[in-house]
This record gives sequence, structure tokens and C-alpha cells, in this order.
Amino acid sequence: MVSAIQPSIESTLQPNTKRILDLGSGLDRCIVDALTVDKVADTKPDIIHDLDVYPWPFQDSYFEEVYCLDTIEHLRDVVGTMDEIYRIARGGARVHITTPHFSCSNSYTDPTHLHHLGVFSFDYFTGANQWHFYSKSRFKKIDMRLNFHNNMKNRLVRRLANRFPAFYEEHLTWIFPAWYTSFELEVIK
Repeated sequence: MVSAIQPSIESTLQPNTKRILDLGSGLDRCIVDALTVDKVADTKPDIIHDLDVYPWPFQDSYFEEVYCLDTIEHLRDVVGTMDEIYRIARGGARVHITTPHFSCSNSYTDPTHLHHLGVFSFDYFTGANQWHFYSKSRFKKIDMRLNFHNNMKNRLVRRLANRFPAFYEEHLTWIFPAWYTSFELEVIK
């Protein structure tokens, strides 16, 4: 494990600012004051690093907030990614994840998507199901939202799906496909 932040990383952080990390930032810079990480140099991230290579170049329990927006589905190992997020985040840190819902046509259309995730995929890290033994990293699910394209039909479906996500995924997913799923998790240490 990395025991200290590399000097080049420290120099990109402003003193007395919140420690925010944007994983796989691409060209989108919507997270204010975040340290950006991407493996593609042309996106001009603060840190060039392949997130499939562990450990990430950050010290343990450093970040207060971690964003992984439209990134986790591109990485080889979801469990390894969640374990690294857990390692580098402080206890109580907020983790924000968005990913196409498995019913979204883009989930399968994009050839760089390696995983197709649903509303209960991150329960494996909360201890809320019988398969929690895959990782010792623990998170509390603060929020989960199924998001749909904005039209009249989907407004009703969105309300139903978010109120009864298990019913939605079991019975309605392929009739009324979702667009993406967003999660807010809290690191439990």
C-alpha cells in the first residue's frame, strides 16, 4: 500500500480545502475543487493513472468525498475498485457512483462497458445480503436513485421504480428500461 501521497499529488491540493477525488474524470470537470484522475493524458487530469492498477497512488483514509461517475462499469474489477475507494477514503466519507442501469441500451451498446449493474449491486458492500464475504470493505447506502429519460410516461415509472426497486427490476425493467442508477454511499470504518 502507498504510505504517503506523492509530492506531485500534494501540490495539486489547495490548503484548507475539502479532499475530493474524481475518478475517471474524462473531459467532464463538473466536480468543483476535485483532484481529477484518468488514464487518458489527453483529458488533462491532475493525475494520470490507470484505475485498474492497484494500489492507487493515494494514502489510506485521505479523501472526504469520492466521485466515480460513469466510470466503474469500465473497470475490470468492481470489488477491487470498491476496496480501493474504501482504502483511500476516510471513515464517514461520501462516495458518489453513477452507472448505466443494466436495462439501458447504452449499457450494452458501449463496447468499453465491462459490467452491467443494478440497484442492488452495491449491497454486496453493505453487509445487507448473503454475499457480503467478497469484500471486507463496508459502506452504508445513503441513497439510490433510478433515473429515466424525462418524458411523461417515465415520470410515473420513475416514482414506482424508486419506491419499489425490487419489483421494478423483477417485473418492469425490460418494459420500461431505466437510463442510469446513482448511489450515495458512506464509508464505514
